[in-house]
Amino acid sequence: MKSKESFIIFLKGLFMGTAGIIPGISGGTIALITGIYERLLHSLSKINFKFISYFLKGDFNRANKNIRNIDFELFIPLLTGIGLALLFISNIIRFFLQNFTAVTYAFFFGLILSAGVLLYKKAGGLSVKNTLFLIMGFLFAFLFVGLAGLQIGHSLPIIFLSGIIAICAMILPGISGAFILLFLNQYEYMLFVLGNLRFLEMFTFGFGALIGILSFSRVVNYVLNRHKSLTMFFLIGLMLGALRLPYQNIAGAMDSIFPVLISAMLGFSMTFILENRFRKLVLVKKMVNLKRTKESNPTEAILADADFAESLLGTISKVKSGKVKWSEYRKEIKKRCK
Repeated sequence: MKSKESFIIFLKGLFMGTAGIIPGISGGTIALITGIYERLLHSLSKINFKFISYFLKGDFNRANKNIRNIDFELFIPLLTGIGLALLFISNIIRFFLQNFTAVTYAFFFGLILSAGVLLYKKAGGLSVKNTLFLIMGFLFAFLFVGLAGLQIGHSLPIIFLSGIIAICAMILPGISGAFILLFLNQYEYMLFVLGNLRFLEMFTFGFGALIGILSFSRVVNYVLNRHKSLTMFFLIGLMLGALRLPYQNIAGAMDSIFPVLISAMLGFSMTFILENRFRKLVLVKKMVNLKRTKESNPTEAILADADFAESLLGTISKVKSGKVKWSEYRKEIKKRCK
């Protein structure tokens, strides 16, 4: 049973790694879609390095107990899947960037634009403060990307900082870590690093990611919990302003406008397809849980879940408009309850 569970987690890691390397698709969203997000966050929050101090003091029993708190049954297959996906997909994307530059960046353009639209739907209504943060994010990204001296290089300290920043984005549903690398002008270089197995740069980026996920990610979650709307609108502005980068690459390499437009439309629609799939999975999962309600999992807790509420409202709207049929969900619920 454990081997089967490990294989399923490995497959989820493959999906997360594939999403994580494509600008505009969030690895956090894929974690939500595959149902591993809550366990991942909980397991990350339990990690600390007290076992090092225990070990240095010679208290091996406490060090061993602390290490056992780490969910290795999750992290080993998940990270293996993510790592293999990154190595494999990076070569594919590098090929397309080198041979179909305009079309590939057009696809990224559509992905990032649609991700911004979806974030806007979740961020709440416009207000003076929200609009101000939206403009601030847009101007910062637009001017930063347009700087003539943006070539900040690919030194090890820069790669380390990029790992910290990118991983904080990767764990947030809706925010793409690859987009952050694109914004920091590190995306193509990191594809080169992965494709050529440059272990020093890979280790430096990975170490930065480890530091980021164990420390700064908590700061990001705190800011989102306390100032979610303002943070979301700033991130939306950041995404829209950073579209200047793929646009410049499209304009500099475009031979024909039609393949570019088709690629951009495909990228734009892909994010919505994934989001709709996520809504359906969340709704079905919560409805199944409602049918299996026990004292340890009360109905009120399920109904209070933000993802469930959002998915339910979105589904009701689609059923009313005739876009989907409730029978599709009913069949899926019956199948999962067997």
